[in-house]
Amino acid sequence: MPSHTTAEEQQSAGATEEQQSARRRAAALGATRVLHRSVLHVPLAERLSALAAAAPEVVGPSDPTDVYGDGVVATLESEVARLLGKEDAAFFPTGTMAQQVALRCWAGRTGNATVALHPKAHPELHEGGAFGAVSGLRTVHPTGEPRLPTADEVRDFEEPFGTLMLELPLRDAGFVLPEWAELQEVVAAARERDAVVHFDGARLWECTPHFGRGLAEIAALADSVYVSFYKSLEGLSGAALAGPRTLVEEARVWRHRYGGQLFQQFPTAVSALLGLKNTLPRLPEYVAHARVVADALREGFAAAGVPWSRVHPERPYTHQFQVWLPYGPDVLNEAAVGQAEETGTLLFGRWFPDGPPGLSVTEVTVTGAGLAWTAEDVTEAVAEFVRRIPR
Repeated sequence: MPSHTTAEEQQSAGATEEQQSARRRAAALGATRVLHRSVLHVPLAERLSALAAAAPEVVGPSDPTDVYGDGVVATLESEVARLLGKEDAAFFPTGTMAQQVALRCWAGRTGNATVALHPKAHPELHEGGAFGAVSGLRTVHPTGEPRLPTADEVRDFEEPFGTLMLELPLRDAGFVLPEWAELQEVVAAARERDAVVHFDGARLWECTPHFGRGLAEIAALADSVYVSFYKSLEGLSGAALAGPRTLVEEARVWRHRYGGQLFQQFPTAVSALLGLKNTLPRLPEYVAHARVVADALREGFAAAGVPWSRVHPERPYTHQFQVWLPYGPDVLNEAAVGQAEETGTLLFGRWFPDGPPGLSVTEVTVTGAGLAWTAEDVTEAVAEFVRRIPR
């Protein structure tokens, strides 16, 4: 563990969160080498200009804007339904709303408002208890292990549930996925209990390389699927719920009741269509290179003499994974920002405390910007990063 702090760290520690955030953003904007160029680090005017310039790729020059979900929004819904092999799809402004609506609709149809899901699933950690507070749903956990539940855990769970919700990949456990046969068995176990299956597929788009199956074949296992347009596809925001036509029609009614029937959403819909057209086909390439980066990070930390490190999963399932180091987040954030400011290389984003004191975790994402990195580039960047950690 570090036994002292540098002057830079003391200065950082005294800065407000707003000041630290501004410094991180400036470092990211100024970095010339990154593994992932976050849309959050693209200036507003540049992002608007890029969206306007690319729009003709997916909409015609005389197409009207949308009004309450028609036009380009309807086009997006049709494309999502086609890609996922579902009868229909409905656009939602947020995934939080989409999943609440989907699960309350299923609760009404099954007569059971209990949802079985993982305790690290997004609704449990990041939505302020919305399932219970807003939608009258109750949650139970077939497993607490850092993975999706097994078929036996679903089959043998001690109380009834109406819906089994599976987050693919399970982000807060390390973007983990089951094997294809395991997923089939889990779904079959839920069916044995007369439960419906809903996929939280916010990042479903990048699961195809691991499963070795197309999107429609994966989605066919579930009764309904939610997908995000900004988490993997780099759209502005928004989500879609896909499933049987009768369910989606009901979901549109509840969408209006939840305040999700926006007057116009064409910028979001256009950005989503562009993501489907341009980013979706590249995701398998990102996944493959993320595995190269993960191996190089592991080797780099070992070569740099770090007392302990973990790249999790060892072989990433998607183009995102976790890195763990035995130092406090302030120390690691200072090292990451300092490296970007002084060398133009941003290797890691923000670090967070997790687990015992002195242990921190960050998420690594590999996209188009990262494809230029060789394994040697990664190990060299690791050495430079570790050099900045006081030990």
